[in-house]
Formats: sequence, C-alpha cells, structure tokens
Amino acid sequence: MIKLSALLLSIVVAAWIFVSASPPPSRKAASPVLIELFTSEGCSSCPPADALLQQLDRTQPVNGGQLIVLSEHVDYWNHIGWTDPYSSRFFSDRQSVYGNRFGLSSVYTPQMVVDGETEFVGNDSRLATKAVEKALTLPKVAVRISGVSLDSSKTLRAHVDSDALPETSKVRKADVYLVVALNHAESQVLRGENSGRRLTHVGVVQRLTKIGSIESGNAISQEVDLKLDSRTDPANLRVIAFIQQPGQKRVLGVAQQQPQK
Repeated sequence: MIKLSALLLSIVVAAWIFVSASPPPSRKAASPVLIELFTSEGCSSCPPADALLQQLDRTQPVNGGQLIVLSEHVDYWNHIGWTDPYSSRFFSDRQSVYGNRFGLSSVYTPQMVVDGETEFVGNDSRLATKAVEKALTLPKVAVRISGVSLDSSKTLRAHVDSDALPETSKVRKADVYLVVALNHAESQVLRGENSGRRLTHVGVVQRLTKIGSIESGNAISQEVDLKLDSRTDPANLRVIAFIQQPGQKRVLGVAQQQPQK
C-alpha cells in the first residue's frame, strides 16, 4: 500500500513538472477589421450609433478580431441648424460611393460599413457583430505602420508597408490610404435635432489620404508626411492605414498605431 501511494505520488509530481515546463500555447494574433460609421451631430438617431462605435472600440467584443473604428461625419445635415464641427463634404462623397456600390436608393445616417463588404443601420449591435464575424472569415493582407511621430511643426510622419497582394487572388489593384483620427472628441450641441445634448465620439477622422496603389504581386513601402492643424494634440491621435479595392469595395488589410511621444 505504501509502495502504491509512493508510485502515485511520483506520477503526479512528474506530470506537474511536465506541465510546468511546457511552453504556454501560442495565442493567435487578432485579425484587424475596419468599421466605418457615417454619422452627424445634426442627426437625432446618430448618438446611439456613436455610443455603439465607442463600445466596440473599448470592449473589442468579437473573439479573434481587432476592431479598428472610424467616425466619418457627413455634412448634409448641417443645413438644419447645427454645423457639425467634424463634418466634411469629403465624407459625404465617400459615403455616396458606398451607396452606389451597395445599390442603395439614397445615403442615410447612421450607417455602419464593415470592411467595405457589409452595410447596415449603425446602431444595430447584432448586425455589427455578425458583419465582423463574416469579415474574419476572409483573408487579409498584412499592413504595418511604424515610425509614427508628430514634430513641433505639427507634421506627422509615418512609414507604411504591407505584404504583397496575392497573385492567386482575383484582386488585381487596390488603393492604400492613411488616416489621422482623434481618439476622443465631444461637442455641446446648441441647435438642431440634438440641441442641448453633449455628444462624444471616437476615431473621428481628421485626414483620410490616398498615399498610393498596389497591384497583384506587389507590396507597398512608403514614407508619409502629413501637415496637421497647429492645435493637434498628439496624445489624442490614432493613425490607421488600410488597403481597399477601388470604388469603396472590400478592405483587404488594415492596421492602427499611436504616434510616438
């Protein structure tokens, strides 16, 4: 009986040593997914979508996914009494191209677009999760951002590179974009549909610039310099690079980085 107990103890100790010595299982890197929200501070149905975007950014709720969010403020609500300080005709035009690509009769807010592949009303968390899960099943081109800095003249510098577009893919050409966005923004709305409300936003796009193109079998490696507003706070910035098929089609790869302090 004593010998049997000693044998069992030896087996338990040996198993413990083996488990302790074994390296931990490698954790698969999260696959990045781009989420664009077309919104406006002049739209009364937009604040819930703004809140959902902030929740997705903060909690990263989809297993295996890195959700990279952009808030793009359109300007076609400005005429009803409140000029959204973050709005631009550029974002309205970008949304219009999406509208044509998805065959919509008209654009609307809030609209969420996931990886250029799926669009839906931007306050629907269920559809957001479903769209992200779908995006995670598709292959991605690796994109990297390095050397991000903002100097005293408010010139942002970054290096963007990527893997090549697979020659076996049906995609023959894609555009490469660099985005500068605010981590956090807020407004006290004085007029319009949201009058009296204090609105907060995340990933508010300040600059969205096409920096080049790549073709099948080719990659990109490029230094980028962007002059920003003199009031820009580097602590409140995020930099995003993404590759997208022309005509606002599928996003093939995306990455995010913070400026170096």
